[in-house]
Amino acid sequence: MIINDPAVHAEVSAAFAAYEKALTTNDVATLDALFWNSEHTIRYGIGENLYGYGEIAAFRSARSPVGLERRIERTVITTYGQDMATASTLFHREAMGPEKIGRQMQTWARMPEGWRVVAAHVSIIPTPKA
Repeated sequence: MIINDPAVHAEVSAAFAAYEKALTTNDVATLDALFWNSEHTIRYGIGENLYGYGEIAAFRSARSPVGLERRIERTVITTYGQDMATASTLFHREAMGPEKIGRQMQTWARMPEGWRVVAAHVSIIPTPKA
């Protein structure tokens, strides 16, 4: 198995960038398109546990479009072979203040229709001391 094949890494990086842009601009159609349309897709959020594409899409469509801007850092994308990848990033939102930091992890899989998030986890914790 090849880890971080440059071509695969570029594909997943582009999908991750599209996801990030859609997230911060509340482009619900793109967010929905980037999640695998399956009952097997899972998203654990800050205050919700979503099982299946339907629950995830319903959450997205009901979410407030206010305060979505964020700054990401320490993004690590790792590809495993040609069809699987993880994307991990830290994020900051102004409303969280400096005492909290967000964490996001996604598992991406290459599907016939392209790269899709098959599992995601978002959490906010106190900012670790240096």
